[in-house]
Amino acid sequence: MFYPNEYLNSVKDIDIDLLNKNNIKGLILDVDNTLINLDRVMPSGVAEWAKKIKEQGIKICILSNSNRIGKVGAVAKMIEVPYIFFGKKPLKSGFFRARDILKLKNENIAVVGDQIFTDIVGANRCKMFSILVKPIEEKDYLITRIKRPLEKFIIKMYERNKRRKSLK
Repeated sequence: MFYPNEYLNSVKDIDIDLLNKNNIKGLILDVDNTLINLDRVMPSGVAEWAKKIKEQGIKICILSNSNRIGKVGAVAKMIEVPYIFFGKKPLKSGFFRARDILKLKNENIAVVGDQIFTDIVGANRCKMFSILVKPIEEKDYLITRIKRPLEKFIIKMYERNKRRKSLK
């Protein structure tokens, strides 16, 4: 439930080979600390990455828990994709709304985000492929800062478990 299918440094590390290998045809992307930092700055290369992914036939939709429609809409406009704000992750309803926008089956969708308790748990509950990325920066909202130590522990256990499996 808490472990992602993949753990990467950035959305930019998601490539068509990874997606094809896992039969992924669409991405549901988080916004805060996944696509932009808390100062609303998108790191260089992210918009280009999204364009390249779309050119390779992958559909994208943004699903954010933010209730700031202007912020989420601006990010969606930057990468030219549909979006859902106030998504209430990890509840399934937001993920299912994004799935309906993408017009894909759950098993053909990957959810990408920087938080285990919203993005990864929600994706796993919906039987979607989960990709955890490292936050763009350490600066976080208060509620997220409170959860980060537990997330770090879960990531440590995930990596230990992954190492053990690779040794077998």
